Amino acid sequence: MTRSSAPGKVYLFGEHAVVYGEPAVPCAIERRARVDARRRDDGKLRVNSEDLSLNGFTVEYGANPDDQPDVDVPQSLVSAAMGYVDGAIEQVREVTGEADVGFDVTIESDIPLGAGLGSSAAVVVAAIDAATRELGVTLDTDELAERAFQTEYAVQDGQASRADTFCSATGGAVRVEGDDCRSIEAPDLPIVIGFDGGAGDTGELVAGVRGLREEYEFAADTVEAIGDVVRNGEQALADGDIEELGRLMDFNHGLLAALGVSSRSLDAMVWAARDAEAYGAKLTGAGGGGCIVALDPTDETETALSFTPGCEEAFRAELAEEGVKRLE
Repeated sequence: MTRSSAPGKVYLFGEHAVVYGEPAVPCAIERRARVDARRRDDGKLRVNSEDLSLNGFTVEYGANPDDQPDVDVPQSLVSAAMGYVDGAIEQVREVTGEADVGFDVTIESDIPLGAGLGSSAAVVVAAIDAATRELGVTLDTDELAERAFQTEYAVQDGQASRADTFCSATGGAVRVEGDDCRSIEAPDLPIVIGFDGGAGDTGELVAGVRGLREEYEFAADTVEAIGDVVRNGEQALADGDIEELGRLMDFNHGLLAALGVSSRSLDAMVWAARDAEAYGAKLTGAGGGGCIVALDPTDETETALSFTPGCEEAFRAELAEEGVKRLE
């Protein structure tokens, strides 16, 4: 058996605009998905989820694509978790040349599913790494990130960017613009996260932005303006200017809200952080529900969020300097 872990992430800047070739800057955080993989020779895939924000489930099914998991869990929840696992295992079969191999896969995660913290990317990265190593193949980080991206791209019907999977595989802060992905320097960031307990529909939210962009020229200009914020944010990161980072995060949230991807709970958490004198705050990820990220070295923002109606959890998150970890 092999075990790998991969971190989640927050977006400092650039979600949604990155789909249209604008740059984005996510950074990895020390909330991880852990995947165990054990080879089996009957071609079946058995997946045990300890959490993934679901109630936990175990499914076992054959290599025949017509087979369906037989499990007493709503199909939408099974599909949300299983689509990424299936795609990851297909990448493993392709890269190793073992088309008929099966696996016992166990997933543990402390990243809320669908909340904008990169849970699916972390699961995919960890699953590909663990399962390929179980078959005697170790991928370098760039290929691991590429195969994880191809998995998300297929599952998300071509609407994925490379940002999440590259950040999860490499760790640290990264800059993504189209196919160009690279690590960048970042200061020690005082990250605070608020979680409303929900999750937005990424596909629906991305499609909504696309519709606005096609209908209104000013919506297309808004997407471009997010790109301008990102470029200014890169300079602030290079300068270690956390106050400027916060101001730019506030701008970014306003632009995302104008594109219709915020929500009442996300806005409430952002304003609670601002009222607590955080340097800045914004939603992270697709939006519609999930998480906000704020910068505050004091305890004030975390405390304020914990008393904000609609906020289920508030916590501090350290920058994950290391991406995928090979644990066994």
